Amino acid sequence: MYPDDVKYTAAHEWARPNGDTVRVGITAYAQEALGDIVYAALPAVDTEVVAGAPLGELESTKTWSDVYAPVSGRVVAVNTALDEQPELLNADPYGDGWIAEIRPTDTGGLDGLLDAAAYRKLVEDEH
Repeated sequence: MYPDDVKYTAAHEWARPNGDTVRVGITAYAQEALGDIVYAALPAVDTEVVAGAPLGELESTKTWSDVYAPVSGRVVAVNTALDEQPELLNADPYGDGWIAEIRPTDTGGLDGLLDAAAYRKLVEDEH
């Protein structure tokens, strides 16, 4: 449920290194909590983002929720498939449901994030 090849934030985003970029999405826990996602407001390519600051917004049948940048840097790609198929965030949060790719300004930016074991413990503690 929580892949070992990604890092996690306490706000339930994941970050997967992908060459010189970091692919970002929401965790399985986050998509379950949100329910059926019906709209994704994505950042614009070339937007500068700061770790911990809003990256985009998701609307579900229950609520709106901010998505936060797990690392600081420049957005180099967004998942435009979410424009037509926001449900990909529910169906495949670690694959086709990715949100954006960021080129980090600090290569050590992932170091402060949680590994899968620490994230699992965080989720267990929230229950």
